[in-house]
Amino acid sequence: MTKSKKLDVFCEIPCLTEQSKKFRGVDLQKKWFKSADKRYIGQYLQKFINYNSKAFQFLGIQPYILGTDRNTELAFRSSEYIGAIPLRAPDTGKQIGDFVVMPRYGGRDRFEDYIEILNLIGTDISPEIIDSLPLASGKNFRPPLYLEAVKFIDLLEKLTMNPWKKFDNVEKISNQPCGQINWKKYINNEYKIENRLKFPVRSNVLSEFHSEYAEIRYVFDICKCELLSHNTPQRIKNNLRSKLIFLEERLYYHKPKVTKKIKIRFSDSPTVKACKEQANRILNFNLVDSTAWRVDFAEVFEKFIQYIFKEVAKETGGRLYSNFKFHSINSKHYSWELNHIEPDAIYQKENILVFIDAKYKSNLYNKYDQSEFLKEDHRHDLHQIMAYSSFSSTYFKFGFLCYPSNQIELKSIQYRNTINDVKNIIFILGIPLKKESLNEIKLLLINKFNEIEIISTTSK
Repeated sequence: MTKSKKLDVFCEIPCLTEQSKKFRGVDLQKKWFKSADKRYIGQYLQKFINYNSKAFQFLGIQPYILGTDRNTELAFRSSEYIGAIPLRAPDTGKQIGDFVVMPRYGGRDRFEDYIEILNLIGTDISPEIIDSLPLASGKNFRPPLYLEAVKFIDLLEKLTMNPWKKFDNVEKISNQPCGQINWKKYINNEYKIENRLKFPVRSNVLSEFHSEYAEIRYVFDICKCELLSHNTPQRIKNNLRSKLIFLEERLYYHKPKVTKKIKIRFSDSPTVKACKEQANRILNFNLVDSTAWRVDFAEVFEKFIQYIFKEVAKETGGRLYSNFKFHSINSKHYSWELNHIEPDAIYQKENILVFIDAKYKSNLYNKYDQSEFLKEDHRHDLHQIMAYSSFSSTYFKFGFLCYPSNQIELKSIQYRNTINDVKNIIFILGIPLKKESLNEIKLLLINKFNEIEIISTTSK
């Protein structure tokens, strides 16, 4: 990171950080709150939290104050969101540096694993943006252009699979005076005998070679240039190279037409409309001020877990229900009641039901931490998965709690009801958010589901 970037960043931490490094109040006063009174630095830190509470809440940041008087310190806990927010100083109310939360990846590029997973699960999760002050770090900590370019290439591939024809109003020379004739142009040339029967006529021609396709081609050229540049990680380049060659061939006869915005029409099909909207995001990328943004990695993790268990279900002859709802059968509800509950996935094979819940939380990154937050989070997760597993009719009830982890790991927790001897077995599964770990995870789960089947069969 360059010196200029550092000056614009108040704090940068990974998501799922249980406790950031501690910032001494006196050091913050020297660098960021220069007109604050050192004697009351604790009050200024509380004022700083209050000033920026909405921004912290948007990014899922929990700030807390430690110590008293001149020994007061500030620390932060991050959640499942990544993104960036602008901050204000408590002494002047003026904008200072940005708070940045980045993915927990060790690779050279922050987003390459993220893109690989999104391509794998076949979904698109766009950054959520709110109105705020422009980020002090400008474009340095916003989602990079190649993220948007990858989405455009996927949409363009779908668009080129079907013919996109439109009526284009073109002018051509006809030897008959039919249609919409450009009489001014005709009068300027008709003094020559050989031009008397040459009429400049405008007509509508149905063709793929229309101006809107030419504008899409222009945006494709921008994306191709970005995706093959040094800004894009090598792994993403390698994955997209064949797709770019394919699209280059499909668009070979379309000449690019420079544009600042592609018009979206009411008559456009959903595929065309989605491609145009993404094209406009590409065209406006350098024009839009960088404001507060976030991406919910919990959603990415949930889709990834569903994808893994769906692949395992195919291998084991089972079936996976994603986001299956258990509806309340009561006709009247209190305003705070839940009309339904919804596990992330349910694996079914014959009479066996296994409930699966994905939790993008930091538990397996902090296995031996005594934090009350972690204990409370796990207690809530455990109660939730056991509530889901109560819908199974077998003596042995099974559930998976899936957490992100630095490495693949699996352990089980067993609970037994001594009244009726019902056992509830909860598996804690740690999964790295990396495509390269997929085969090992699948093999581990296939073996575990075979064991579950044996346990369920012998307990009958």
